[in-house]
Amino acid sequence: MSFDGIPVYKEKTYKKSGELSGAVAKKHDFIVVGSGPIGLAAALAMARKGHEVIIVTAFDFVPAGSKGICYSKEALDIFDQLGVGERIVDKGVIWNVGKVFWGESTDPVYQFDMLPVKDQKNPGFVNIQQYYVEDYLVDALEQMDNVDIRWGHKVSGIDARDDGATLTITTRDGDYLLETDYVIACDGSKSTVRDLMGLDFEGRIFEDSFLIADVMFKQNRPSERWFWFDPPFNKGRTALLHKQPDDIWRLDFQLGWEVDREQAIKPENVAPFIKGLLGADIEYEEDWMSIYTFQCRRMAKFVHGRVIFAGDAAHQVSPFGARGANSGLPDIQNLAWKLDMILRGQAPQSLLESYNQERTQGADENILNSTRSTDFITPKSEVSTVFRDAVLELAGEHDFARPLVNSGRLSAPTPYHVSALSTADEDEFTQGPKPGHVCVDAPIVLDGKDTWLLDSLGDGFTVLHFGDYPPQPNIKTLILPAKGLASERYGAGTSYLVRPDKIVAARWTEAKPRDIENAYMRAIGKQELTS
Repeated sequence: MSFDGIPVYKEKTYKKSGELSGAVAKKHDFIVVGSGPIGLAAALAMARKGHEVIIVTAFDFVPAGSKGICYSKEALDIFDQLGVGERIVDKGVIWNVGKVFWGESTDPVYQFDMLPVKDQKNPGFVNIQQYYVEDYLVDALEQMDNVDIRWGHKVSGIDARDDGATLTITTRDGDYLLETDYVIACDGSKSTVRDLMGLDFEGRIFEDSFLIADVMFKQNRPSERWFWFDPPFNKGRTALLHKQPDDIWRLDFQLGWEVDREQAIKPENVAPFIKGLLGADIEYEEDWMSIYTFQCRRMAKFVHGRVIFAGDAAHQVSPFGARGANSGLPDIQNLAWKLDMILRGQAPQSLLESYNQERTQGADENILNSTRSTDFITPKSEVSTVFRDAVLELAGEHDFARPLVNSGRLSAPTPYHVSALSTADEDEFTQGPKPGHVCVDAPIVLDGKDTWLLDSLGDGFTVLHFGDYPPQPNIKTLILPAKGLASERYGAGTSYLVRPDKIVAARWTEAKPRDIENAYMRAIGKQELTS
């Protein structure tokens, strides 16, 4: 299929479907729509759990060009679960430090560390072009016998019912139908599935334009995120600098709302920005130029019967804070274990409502942080501008003002403060992740070998116990010493029930097997046991 203006990183092979070749049609457990990082992650998560997977995508290639580049520690932890984390970290540019500059000063007014808790496996962030991430996910999927990626197969219709859905698929060889129990819609911000169902977003559209310039040059600069307010090379506006693999750097310049997009990306108009930031004598090659605008919006619900939305198809945020793919990947991590248990008959279908409850909370927190960042970066009133500039001026001299500087609150795990799956604390804790919060990593020794706590939790429910005398529930239990860094982070003698997505479901200072079993039943959407 033809997609004007979309550059190709790697071509893929279109194949005529069996349905068009006379094969007997069958009803599938689920269909994944979309071949971006979220759709591919959904497919890989379910395939690794042993399910037959079909992905339908309008593309017959892995696209190149200017997309997301920043992947958070949480995203890297999820990639580890999918078996591609090491490859992404090895190729990517690791960074933990961000610096903020104001005006003509070469000294930062503020800097921050994205990995405040040290001694964890993954760094705070890795920068890597999205096409590498997609390519690595595709490589992993193509090695599996239970995966069918249908390149060049576009969804053109959907009949969503209480018991499943029928998808109409359009290809160069004609149309065919796919019957499925569930649809996982990961087809991006312009989701065809969402449009076909007459659904829309709620939220704000911001009137501003930004230039992305991905350029190649060799210069000895630190692997840090540098952000400028009111720099001399873009007066009254902002700029951003990030390093990517292959000596490519991401430069981002605020342009304002009323801009001629075609003129703005011409080399002669981009050059003054690049040379202003990097130096007049810099020699560089253009890799990709584009103009973007953005919005902070989400669907009212992510679950519509048997159709489940994830990633940009469900929610959109501004690029400030790298919350796009970094919020979509937790969608998949949350969804995959629940859908897996439902399909195996181990949990009721109503468990999907917890996906809606939890991930809309995640989207709301990301939208809130993204909106606040945008309002600080691009103030729309004189009062807002005065406040921002006062904060920046104070931040250069006073510690109290520095946390108020908002150049994009970078993506961090969003806790589920309200969840039907969590068991509230009854004991008092002085440390450790609360119910609804993601587990923190730590180095551990297991079976005489050095490893990491998160890697050791596995893909199912796990009881994590710190001490010599663990409870004896009918659930996998990981026993760790009451001394050491992991115990310091969680609490000696404590027990935690950890979900497959590494979220704490419950915790106790002195756990009893029945307490754990009740918390487990609640965490899978079933009735608790009677005492």
